[in-house]
Order: sequence, then C-alpha cells, then structure tokens
Amino acid sequence: MSIKRTTEEPAFVLHRYDWSESSLVLEVFCRHLGRIAIVAKGVKRPTSQFRPVLLPLQPLHLSFSGDAEVRTLKAAQWQGGHVMPTGEALLSGCYLNELLMRLLARDDPHQRLFDHYAQAVELLAERADAQQLILRAFELLLLKAVGVLPDLAAEGSTLALLDPECAYVLAPESGLRLAHDNGSGDGDPHALSGEQWQLLQLALDGDAGLIGVLRACAPSLHALRPQLRSLLHYHSGVRVFRTRQLMLDVQAMTRPRSLPVSAP
Repeated sequence: MSIKRTTEEPAFVLHRYDWSESSLVLEVFCRHLGRIAIVAKGVKRPTSQFRPVLLPLQPLHLSFSGDAEVRTLKAAQWQGGHVMPTGEALLSGCYLNELLMRLLARDDPHQRLFDHYAQAVELLAERADAQQLILRAFELLLLKAVGVLPDLAAEGSTLALLDPECAYVLAPESGLRLAHDNGSGDGDPHALSGEQWQLLQLALDGDAGLIGVLRACAPSLHALRPQLRSLLHYHSGVRVFRTRQLMLDVQAMTRPRSLPVSAP
C-alpha cells in the first residue's frame, strides 16, 4: 500500500515539542491542510539540514509523508520573501501562533486565513509601529474563520440591524448588545457606534483581506482590544495567553514604572 506524500506545501511552524533526544514534533499551519503535526527526525543534531530552517514566523515549503495524525518530514526549504520579526514584533508573532494553536482544529483547511496570517507576519516584520492594529485585524479574521465571531451588523439577541447612531458592546456569550449608561452620561468606554460595527463587518465580508480589515479597525483600535480579548478567552478556554503574559513581564522589566505597560 502506497504512503501518501505531500510535496512543497506552503507552511509556517507554530510550535514544537521534544519527541526524542534528537527529534521534534512540529505543529505547523499549512495552506491546504490547516494545522497538522509533523515529526522531524534527527532535527536536533548539529549536522541536521533542517535545523536552521524550521523556525517560527518564517514562510516554508515542507514535504512530508503519511496520513496518520502525525506525518513524517522529508524536506524543508525557506520560501523567502521577508525577514523574521524581532523584539516586541517577535512576541506579537508568537501571540498569533498561540491563537492559531488554541482556536484551530487539526486537519481543518483555512486557505484564506493562511494568506491573512502570512501577510500579518510580514507586516509585523516591516511595521513595528503598527503591531496593535495588525493584531486586532488578524484576531477578527481568525474569529470569523473558525465561526465564532457574531454578526457585527446586527444585535445578538434580536438579530435586528444595528442603529448606526446607537452605541453597542460585544459580549462573548450573546454578541452585540446596546451599551448601558453608567449613570454619568458617558456610557461604556469601550462601546462603538452601530455604524463602526457595520463598517467592520463590511471589511470582513469584502475582498481587501487583512489590509481592508486593518483600515476598518484603525478608528476603533483601543475600544476593540478588550472586547476581542474577552471573546478570544471565552472561546479558547484560557484566562491569560502565555505570550501576552510574557510580553507584560518583559515590558515591566524594561520600562520605567511611571509608564503604562501594554500587550497584545
């Protein structure tokens, strides 16, 4: 019986585990196959040709065999195109990897999401000043791709179209709801107008991809951050993402105490 072989599959390494003294199991995100596991035999040896290639946040072409839960790596080549993100951008890229590990099921193809991810990684390397914007746009695209993002053009409980002039907040359990007035007349500080939510939905449904969603996020960046974080925590089943906590720890050690600390 012939063994199934896949050649030159576009992929990114998301995570890796020790498998033996000389081998690793890689969690990779493939364009046509989704998230899969691949064993890289002998990759930890100093003489391994795979060792300098199998790095995270690098576009690769992988060849592997097998159709079981864990495939076997046969070849790996760097695809080229951009350099690896560094500094805080590297941590932001690792945060994207953690999101994919938490929210993507094995062997579930997401070709458009793969393209969005590849573009997000490239932008993180090129535009360190736009990290938060890139992260928010990708979070929205990921949540939509896995089917857990509510319709941003309608109320969650009634499915009625949003009033463009009213303020709404995103609740993990019920979708969009009218923002409550806190008694001071200011309302919820993270609320967005119905028009803003509708523009985000239009961008998600459009053909402009990551760039289109990124532009739609720009006016609402700070209000989106805590609402998307709550939604991600709710659907991933974790209270704090490891990469986010790591970034907070790093920033706390390197910045003066008087300055605020931020993370993805």
